[in-house]
Amino acid sequence: MTVEPPAEDETRATVELSTPIGPLGVVVTRRGVLAVGLDGLPGAESAAEALELRPGALPAAVERVRAEFGAYFDGRLRRFSLPIDWRLSSGYAREVREKLYATVGYGETISYGGLARRVNDTEVEGEFGAARAVGRAMATNPVPVIVPCHRVLAADGSLHGFGGGLEMKRRLLALEGAVPDTLF
Repeated sequence: MTVEPPAEDETRATVELSTPIGPLGVVVTRRGVLAVGLDGLPGAESAAEALELRPGALPAAVERVRAEFGAYFDGRLRRFSLPIDWRLSSGYAREVREKLYATVGYGETISYGGLARRVNDTEVEGEFGAARAVGRAMATNPVPVIVPCHRVLAADGSLHGFGGGLEMKRRLLALEGAVPDTLF
């Protein structure tokens, strides 16, 4: 992965959120949200460390992160408007993530192969290979929930792969009304 070097004054702030799916950690820079850790701050901060960003105070950005995630988990927000700092994404993975972010809305789902077709994936031979390439891009998504990799399903519609585990994926989809919210 190629990353842009930080500007001389580049700082990062961290936000720890208590959510219905568990603790989330968010790293935000002046450019936008850099990373969301599905396991809290440790996962998010490790991504930021790759860029050697200095800890700092970004109170307006932190408040916006808190407000939007709060509204999302309360069911009042259908699309994040937080800017995304895309520096941890590049090449094909970034193309796939940007296409997912732009075209698969709240409560919608798409298969890995379907997302590959939307990207017009011609570099990977066959739909199975293209679907696997999309799966790799989703598995390394630095901004899950905002870039909604939880909305990407197996070809048969089953839940498959998610950094926070399949139960977290199911709960996010249930929150959005894409799958039934069951007791199981």
